[in-house]
Amino acid sequence: MRQRGLVAVLEDIHDPHNAAAILRTAEAFGISDIALIFEKEKYWNPRRVGSSSSASANKWLRFSIYRSTQACLGDLRKKGFEIVATGLTQDSKSLLQSKLTGRKVAVFFGNEHRGLSPLALRSADHVVRIPMRGMVQSLNVSVSAAIVLWEIVRQRSSNPRKHRLSGRDRRAFMHDMIRAAS
Repeated sequence: MRQRGLVAVLEDIHDPHNAAAILRTAEAFGISDIALIFEKEKYWNPRRVGSSSSASANKWLRFSIYRSTQACLGDLRKKGFEIVATGLTQDSKSLLQSKLTGRKVAVFFGNEHRGLSPLALRSADHVVRIPMRGMVQSLNVSVSAAIVLWEIVRQRSSNPRKHRLSGRDRRAFMHDMIRAAS
């Protein structure tokens, strides 16, 4: 039930416990690939982050580490990913009105205080926001990630064959997980 072609990108997340909660959510929704950008924030090891808050989800995930947003964006673009940024901007569209069913989607989540970098927002194919009804216009990054990832997986479930791992990809994933557990 793993999602093919869906990457959660964490740009300069400050608190490793927030990241651990996002990792747990991603794994629960069948997302295997996580990209972490450490451009402004201090590096922390995603394999060792909060085993209690991540419920040890980090051992079932594949991580790509980048030292800049530019490098991450370049790598994702080279691999054919559609870039989705999360943010409250003038041009952002409601998550519920956005079609996020592409074959390869990378969704960016930003720093707890600064949000996403201007580069990530400028470079995105789509900027989405979670519709709010109250006066508060932001949520904790881990809560935002849970809502956005759930909606993307929900939308992609209308065509599960398109987004499910092939037999070859499943075997490669299992090989990666066995090697990581050793």
